[in-house]
Amino acid sequence: MDLGLADHAYIVTGGTRGLGRATAEALVADGARVVISSRSQESVDATVEALGSSAVGVAADNAEPETPDRLVAAAQDHFGRLDGVLISVGGPPVGAIMERSDDEWRDAFDTVFVGALRLATTVADALSDGGSIAFVLSTSVKEPLANLGISNGLRPGLAMAAKTLAGELGPRGIRVNGLLPGPIDTDRARELDASSGDAAAAKEKKVARVPLGRYGEPEEFGRAAAFLLSPASGFTTGVMFAVDGGQTHGF
Repeated sequence: MDLGLADHAYIVTGGTRGLGRATAEALVADGARVVISSRSQESVDATVEALGSSAVGVAADNAEPETPDRLVAAAQDHFGRLDGVLISVGGPPVGAIMERSDDEWRDAFDTVFVGALRLATTVADALSDGGSIAFVLSTSVKEPLANLGISNGLRPGLAMAAKTLAGELGPRGIRVNGLLPGPIDTDRARELDASSGDAAAAKEKKVARVPLGRYGEPEEFGRAAAFLLSPASGFTTGVMFAVDGGQTHGF
């Protein structure tokens, strides 16, 4: 299926590894151009080199107020247009709510919540009819995940903000959706498994809850994200799309 991505330009934050990197690769494979961002200049440079002439990179932190303007400018300067953004942020600190400090909550809120919405609204101002915004959230939007107290607290609120934004931007022809990744074989997933003290046992326990009986591959997520960003999903907005092998029990 032709996703209609030829010559389109997208911002992909967190685009040097894991789900963001997989999405950038899927977009480029279908003819799109991408602005890759990450806090590490070295990682940005390596990713741009791997993706080739269809990619440019910006070392940036989503929590910094000037980041959205820098990313939008990079897309417009290098590609002459901007068609959407995948907003992927790092995971908050691991641990129970009773173990987390006020500073950890504030830092995570600035990055995961405020930074994500600042980027979404700034990009929205630069988009026209057909633009697309996608947030990388988590299945914790629907069900809490063990030992991820801060994530469980922030992701559902961001999902509601995304759905609200979908209603606000719909009259302009701009779509807003969320992606809810389940257990996918990324560095972050391996770090979470290792934090339990027995990575193999933690993975086995998670896999037991997945009807498809395995961890997902980043490429499977990337293709789903590319579809939601693309014109091929032009009548889809306000959706929280689970990419979790059937793990989520609710609708």
